[in-house]
Amino acid sequence: MKVPFYLNFKDFENSYYDNLEIWFENNINSCETDFLLYMKSMYKEYICYSFSEDKLVVDATVEIRSLSFPKYENFGLSFNHHDMKFEPVSEIKIISMMEYAQIVLDRINLYLCNNKIVNEDENIISYINHHAILGMPEKTGFYMDYANHQKKLPFLKAFLPRSGNTVEISLYRTFYHSVTKIADFIDSKLKDVEAFELSMYYELKSKALVKIHMKNQNYLTICN
Repeated sequence: MKVPFYLNFKDFENSYYDNLEIWFENNINSCETDFLLYMKSMYKEYICYSFSEDKLVVDATVEIRSLSFPKYENFGLSFNHHDMKFEPVSEIKIISMMEYAQIVLDRINLYLCNNKIVNEDENIISYINHHAILGMPEKTGFYMDYANHQKKLPFLKAFLPRSGNTVEISLYRTFYHSVTKIADFIDSKLKDVEAFELSMYYELKSKALVKIHMKNQNYLTICN
């Protein structure tokens, strides 16, 4: 069973017990902890731990590789050979999930347009994991990481429009203000079933502490 991904906290909260009941019907030997961990895996992608506030905060971003071709003419350079080829410049960028969703939407619409695809039985969502969309070559643009994209599919299915060219900003704003509430709700339920050590707070705080420790170790190594 796939639990729906919610962009609104109220919808998530009001549907919790209905989804839990359906979960048990489809997973006979399962327990509420399994259900909570399944949901945790969907939402922790958009959460991080804040040391200054000692709580979970929004981190609805994604790393994506940006590919561009340098504009050598801007530097006053000239070449004798007209067939000179320039290697693209690649760098990692961090963009919001709304920007990422728009990139996916643009690629889908471009693919549908170029291939003159009109199918009443399909919509935008039918193509969010299409191999041609993920590997679409672009002169300038972004490379999509397949493994990372798979983790974003629940969000994309809930957020992207079924048709059209633009994402809905107000819907994204709702998600942005709801995701920490959803995370806290899941953690509170894990605490109720005595599994707080499996909570997002516990896991993400531990990972943040490890990162700080590693940075300090690297700094000391450089200094020595």
